[in-house]
Amino acid sequence: MALEVVAALITRGERFLACQRPAHKDRGLLWEFVGGKVEPGETKAQALARECQEELGVAVTVDRPVLEVTHAYPDLTIHLTLFAAALTGEEPQRLEHADLRWMTLEEAQGYPFCPADREILAQLAQAGPLGKG
Repeated sequence: MALEVVAALITRGERFLACQRPAHKDRGLLWEFVGGKVEPGETKAQALARECQEELGVAVTVDRPVLEVTHAYPDLTIHLTLFAAALTGEEPQRLEHADLRWMTLEEAQGYPFCPADREILAQLAQAGPLGKG
């Protein structure tokens, strides 16, 4: 059974917020969308709001699901739901990640993203520029 995971597509114009995983974690120093596991008793939206608070120190408004992927890593299979989300005011802080960057989909091609996140990036690129809908 796949582990339920959520991620946030937080945008500013045609840029989105990408986070670099800490070196000591699985898939360390790879880039990803902010997010994490859905805990028992949480909705996906609640999990995403909690993860953004824990990892970035920000509150977010969680909007609609943008897309979903299921990806099998050697150690686990995840079902990842990407939600459109918006910051409610604060600037993201690097509380857990090695780095944070605002990047375009084109710029993201030059960064090593986690495989599941690469699948999402490919689908987003096919859909067209961010911030256009």
